[in-house]
Amino acid sequence: MPQASPHDSKLAHEYLDALKHQRRLSPATLSNYARAIDVLLALRDGKPLQSLEPAEVRRAIALLHSKGLSPRTLALILSAWRGWFRWLGRHRGFVVNPVVGIRAPKAGRPLPKALSVEATQRLLDTEKNDAPSALRDRAMFELLYSSGLRLGELISLDLADGRLDLRHGEVTVTGKGSKTRTVPVGAKAREALQEWMAVRSQIAVPSEKALFVGARGKRISPAVVGARLGAWARASGLGEHVHPHMLRHSFATHLLQSSQDLRAVQEMLGHASISTTQVYTHLDFQALAKVYDAAHPRARKK
Repeated sequence: MPQASPHDSKLAHEYLDALKHQRRLSPATLSNYARAIDVLLALRDGKPLQSLEPAEVRRAIALLHSKGLSPRTLALILSAWRGWFRWLGRHRGFVVNPVVGIRAPKAGRPLPKALSVEATQRLLDTEKNDAPSALRDRAMFELLYSSGLRLGELISLDLADGRLDLRHGEVTVTGKGSKTRTVPVGAKAREALQEWMAVRSQIAVPSEKALFVGARGKRISPAVVGARLGAWARASGLGEHVHPHMLRHSFATHLLQSSQDLRAVQEMLGHASISTTQVYTHLDFQALAKVYDAAHPRARKK
């Protein structure tokens, strides 16, 4: 494939640098943008960026789709390309954005997989020993389920930064898009956290700030959290793969089942759009149907 010219590489570097300092995107998001731009520079077949046309962008997307890239991945790639050309138009005088109006192939939206209330209780009640690692695991999993945290939000918590307030039962986290939210911490999670914090010094190295640490005493990694949760699921006999985000899905589903308050669940999950939260409503159709039967004047039996 043709290599990017030094000028194109410079434009890409300038754009990514602007994203890093002006929009404060996460390293993972910046890496995704960089890969998407590399793909575009490789697929343009040596044609100058200023001369790219929508038909060529469509052909590039069709080629990527034929190679097995999912519609979701293609949508992210198009978003990165669209943003770059928008920036090039504003700051480098490019006249046309050839990505405007081009959509990725449609895909069925995968439904979030949540545990039942009974399965969640079974999972969290599995390990009963008082080893520091077991107390840490319980605190992590109880907090994920109690407050609907993302995995990255969990492992980024520090011990003494004031974001975890057990006295008032709340935790403040910074999620996607650098958006900060404060959510409640339930009684079970508070109890588990207090037990973990009492023994944390037995594992953590003295200089470590992280609330949750791994076997070497440093901030725990996402892979270790996932592996520990998988071990708990196997020990509980659930018979299915359980990952950390499933506890967030379970939090949302169970809260919606009890409250029927979609807007409140949206706020606690930190979703920018309520349409993202609405995916959880399919899991509680029976409860919604009962509300309809009780409330709609043409649904009530006489």
